[in-house]
Amino acid sequence: MNEFARDAAAGHAAVDVVVIGAGQAGLSSAYHLARAGIGHVVLDHAPRPGGAWQHRWPSLTYGRVHGMHALPGMELTSADPLRPSSEVIGEYFAAYEERFGPRVRRPVDVTAVRGGADGRLLVESSAGTWQARALINATGTWDRPFWPRYPGQETFRGRQLHTADYPGPAGFAGARVIVVGGGTSAVQHLLEVSEVAAETTWVTRRPPVFREGGFGEAEGRAAVALVDERVRRGLPPQSVVSVTGLPLNEAVRAGLDSGVLDRRPVFERITPTGAVWADGRRVEADVILWATGFRAAVDHLAPLRLREPGGGIRVEGTRAVRDERIHLVGYGPSASTIGANRAGGAAVREIRRLLTRETGGPAPTEGTAPQLATAAALRT
Repeated sequence: MNEFARDAAAGHAAVDVVVIGAGQAGLSSAYHLARAGIGHVVLDHAPRPGGAWQHRWPSLTYGRVHGMHALPGMELTSADPLRPSSEVIGEYFAAYEERFGPRVRRPVDVTAVRGGADGRLLVESSAGTWQARALINATGTWDRPFWPRYPGQETFRGRQLHTADYPGPAGFAGARVIVVGGGTSAVQHLLEVSEVAAETTWVTRRPPVFREGGFGEAEGRAAVALVDERVRRGLPPQSVVSVTGLPLNEAVRAGLDSGVLDRRPVFERITPTGAVWADGRRVEADVILWATGFRAAVDHLAPLRLREPGGGIRVEGTRAVRDERIHLVGYGPSASTIGANRAGGAAVREIRRLLTRETGGPAPTEGTAPQLATAAALRT
């Protein structure tokens, strides 16, 4: 009995491709895998459909969402712009899963991906281990909020929370709030919280850059190219705002005029009751809200040693340069809803070539009949 047969006998389920994550990137990838007739399973750690959107704060209505793009094969129509985006997009993703039938298993936590026998990958999870010939990592960033560290931070007697835990503005009524971060979320939090808080202070490491005018296809390509250049060098992806700037819309203009968006440089240290700057200036605060972004959730890939000395995973398109079996969709230049759609299709085309080169083509594996039926229906 060879090693692969022993793994199968040990109860490791075999499948051509494992997709980790059922957000925009994961569902898009599953759609293209089904069309290609490639057996796959989608492992999602969330309790229900919706990807990271299900965790967004209630005051982020669908009408305020920036750049939501439909999943392939099914438009999102007649959405009420006043409803919470978590509800609108969660229901849309659920309807998408019901229509196209991707094999999403949830809640499943993937703990590690390792090299297995005969060139297979072993995907270890809370629901068992899968053997796969290729893997699409579509885990996004929401599960890795970034908390910067500053002297005295642990002494603060007030409340500290991150965008990932932001409940909406009501919980800040009457409070003195410091918002840290220079991205879109920080601006949205400030505009909301300032309506109920006693006082708000905006702190960023670099002066914010506001973008006037439209953001068309040419601007989008230029921004993607800048992010792509970093990941090709093996550096961690930058935030979208770092290359696009903050949109200068009517609400932002009002915030600038009122002084709510009067930015201050980052403080030197945090005190039990607020923060202190290098010039001796002090701000008393009850809450520090860290709108400091997220990092790619890729720790489960650590056994494969994909990281470069620069700290990121070097990719060409979606393929990890260090391991052609691994594709990262929704990472770096594809970290947008339209980018994830396109990247899902590109990843599947490369995976199909890989499987064809290895064995002459993807082979249906146990339990993939619903996927192949879906693929056949999509071709008609």
